[in-house]
Amino acid sequence: MRDLEALLRARLPDEPSGPPDLAVAAAREGLLDLAVGTTETPVGRLVLAVAETGLVACSYQDEAAVTERLARTVSPRVLRAPRRLDPVRRELDAYFAGRLQEFSVPVDLTLASPFGRAVLCALAQVPYGSTTTYGELAARLGRPRAARAVGHALGANPVCVVVPCHRVVGSSGQLTGYAGGVAAKRLLLKLEGVLRDRDDSRETL
Repeated sequence: MRDLEALLRARLPDEPSGPPDLAVAAAREGLLDLAVGTTETPVGRLVLAVAETGLVACSYQDEAAVTERLARTVSPRVLRAPRRLDPVRRELDAYFAGRLQEFSVPVDLTLASPFGRAVLCALAQVPYGSTTTYGELAARLGRPRAARAVGHALGANPVCVVVPCHRVVGSSGQLTGYAGGVAAKRLLLKLEGVLRDRDDSRETL
């Protein structure tokens, strides 16, 4: 990151009004592949990453961990660029306010495995206000015995909320593990109007 900053400052003319905005400068020089930042939501802080190809990450993980993974597996040219994230933030705000049921921001599943991409593409067909099970998703993929593998793929979903792994529940309708925690999953399902109000740990749909 320091090398990138030094390169940018070396290539830009002096700006008496103050230091350059590195994200803007990097984009202008073709040196910004991934813009990262965070947004606060009712389910906690989400780390966002956007490339020219679309949303690469919407994660509950720590920002440093997400940034390091992006730099290692996608491109080292990663910078904090909040304005690049505004379209995603606006749609997330509208979703949590109950005004948006389907995200329109493009999604790039670069961080998912090939099988994970197939699972997430099948998941994307589950509409707002509906749920499915791990077994049903496996059957859609023509692999009815792969429910456990589907669960692992969903656990590694790099674009939570936008690609709605919270809509996948146990075969009995029971809430199961979720990257943001079961409380976050419960909130998302209540927001979408599909969860019965139950207080015990056996909460079901």
